[in-house]
Amino acid sequence: MTAKDLVSHEIMPARTSDTGEEVLTMMHLAHVRHFPIVNNTQLLGLVSEGDLVMHDLKEPVGDVALSMFKPYCHEKDHIFDVMGQVARFELTLIPVIDDKNQFVGVITIEKLIQFFASSFSFAEFGNVLTIETTEQNYSMGELCRVVESEGVKVLSTFIHKIPDSTQVQITVKTNAKDVYRIKQSLERFGYDVVVSQGIDEYSESLKDRFDSLMSYLNV
Repeated sequence: MTAKDLVSHEIMPARTSDTGEEVLTMMHLAHVRHFPIVNNTQLLGLVSEGDLVMHDLKEPVGDVALSMFKPYCHEKDHIFDVMGQVARFELTLIPVIDDKNQFVGVITIEKLIQFFASSFSFAEFGNVLTIETTEQNYSMGELCRVVESEGVKVLSTFIHKIPDSTQVQITVKTNAKDVYRIKQSLERFGYDVVVSQGIDEYSESLKDRFDSLMSYLNV
C-alpha cells in the first residue's frame, strides 16, 4: 500500500490569490487544521489554521508572510512512512507529489486512520493482550509461536517502546475467545502479561476510542 492508493483529489489546494478567510473556509469544510498552498501545480507548503488567524484574513495568502512549512510525501511512499510524517509534524493532512514534484492531492488523517482500522483487524472479533518485556528478550517469532500453540491465530501485533527504559510493550490481538490459557502460556515462557481484554470488552473499548477520535477530527 502506497500514498497513491489513499490520495484524495476532492480537497482542492488553496492558491496564493485566495484570502486567509477563504482558506479558513476550505479548512473548515474539509475538517482539517492545515491546508496546502500551490502556485499552479507547484507545492509551496502547508499553512496552519493558527498561522492564518494571526494575519489580516482579507489579504491574499500570497501577500502575507506566513510561516509555511513543507512536509509532503511522494506517491510511491509506503503508507507507514506517510503515517510517520503525519505523526512527526502533528498534521491533519499531508500533501502528495508525483515524480515531477507536482502536487497531486492530499491524504487526510481521517483517511489514514480508516485504512489502519480496516487493515489491522481492529474490526475483527477477538481478544487483545499487552505483554511487557525487555528489548533483548523480545522475539516476535517466539511470541507468536507460543500464542498459536494454543490453537488460535494472531490477527495483528503492535510494538511500543517505553520511553527512557529498555522495556517494550507488545500488543497482540488473536481470534480466541478465552484469554486465560494464552495468558498462562505466555507467563510460563517468562512474558509479563500486563493487560488482557476479551471480545466484548475490547470491541466496546475500541468503538469508544474510534468514536471519540472521529468526533475530535470533525470539530
